[in-house]
Amino acid sequence: MSGYQTKFDNFMSAIEQLKSGILLFSNENDLLRDGLIQRFEFTFELAWKTLKVCFEDEGLIGINSPKAVLKEAFSAGLIDNDNLWLEILNDRNSTSHIYNESLAIEICNKIINKYSDEFEKLASQIKRRYFE
Repeated sequence: MSGYQTKFDNFMSAIEQLKSGILLFSNENDLLRDGLIQRFEFTFELAWKTLKVCFEDEGLIGINSPKAVLKEAFSAGLIDNDNLWLEILNDRNSTSHIYNESLAIEICNKIINKYSDEFEKLASQIKRRYFE
């Protein structure tokens, strides 16, 4: 099994967990909101680390930050909206450093309305490129 197969499987599991969190989500329940944000953080971490391992398998060494990996993914055609992915990265960084209820609600709405779909599109692109 390739090194990226396990990362990819974990990424797919994280997407499923994120989707189940979205189904349960309520802005009125701060525990559910916090849980959705936590699942978003895990999903993002697995997204960029899966890409990193895939690139390393292709011989691209030294791309070690999420931003650099996302730029490479855009160049490789694995993501088509680099600005949105940089927004996802910025929101991921915001959630891990500062807790503000209005920011949490705003990010949860983005997770539901934009980010979840982007994770799924990325998973499809990775699957197409590396597993078909």
